[in-house]
Amino acid sequence: MKFLIAGLGSIGRRHLKNLVSLGEKDIVLLRSKKSTLPDDELAGFPVESDIKTALKHKPDAVIVSNPTSMHLDVALPAAEAGCAIFLEKPVSDSMERLSELQRAVSNNSAKVLVGYQYRFHPTLSKIPALLKEGRIGKVVSVKSHWGEYLPDWHPWENFRESYAAKKDLGGGVVLTLCHPFDYLIWLFGKPELLWSRTDTLSGWGLDVEDNAEIALKFPNDAIGSMHLDYIQRPPSHSLQITGSEGTINWNNADGRLSCFSAGTASRNDIMPAEGFERNSMFVDLMRHFVEVAKGAQAPVCGLNDGVASLDLALKVLKRS
Repeated sequence: MKFLIAGLGSIGRRHLKNLVSLGEKDIVLLRSKKSTLPDDELAGFPVESDIKTALKHKPDAVIVSNPTSMHLDVALPAAEAGCAIFLEKPVSDSMERLSELQRAVSNNSAKVLVGYQYRFHPTLSKIPALLKEGRIGKVVSVKSHWGEYLPDWHPWENFRESYAAKKDLGGGVVLTLCHPFDYLIWLFGKPELLWSRTDTLSGWGLDVEDNAEIALKFPNDAIGSMHLDYIQRPPSHSLQITGSEGTINWNNADGRLSCFSAGTASRNDIMPAEGFERNSMFVDLMRHFVEVAKGAQAPVCGLNDGVASLDLALKVLKRS
């Protein structure tokens, strides 16, 4: 198949490397050439600077990994061309034009996979089965915590100029660290937003929020809370699920998933297989996208899933 990658910042280059590692070599690059990374690793691939020209290469699949606010500038024409689309999370920074994208996808039988790689985490992905088996009884509360230190993300560039720190590119902690919105909806259904508070507290002069506290109510009446920030050192990303008959804890630091069942007074710890690293999720995600593009698999996280998580995030931000 022929692939087009739109956006060659750090995430676009990760997808490129992973595609190549999976044996895909027919790849066209759509670039603005504003990346702060060196161009050496991109040598040998055809490069275009305009989406209309890039689509003349007749790609079967398009990877949209440019800044969030520009996603639909690529996704819409790709959908109209009938391409399979890998759409980085979040799908956009507003709800504008998303209904247009949904129509284009439907009218042209395009397939869309949204890039929520935590669906492919080897232990987090085991939680649905534990819940279905009733290991902890009825879920009564959920707590997600994710704190990161933004200046450490891309040491090769001024973090204040990164997409994650700029409102006009779709940055801010709520949209950038939006994975919990997706996996909480995936696990428990779309919640009602009870209240939220966002603020800019780092003193770094950002024009986006760097802290968020969020309270949720899920369809089964379970209450939930979510914390996001750009300031915490060392980073911490965890999920705690309290049930009437036990507790599930997941920690991204070592990948450990612990399930305590009160009925048997037993605790079961599950660890990722030896050799698992962060990029393993991205490889599995891209492998899945190749199969989606071939028509061999249905997307595990489709466009409507991406729209649902964005809608919740925008309600937190009090935007539409």
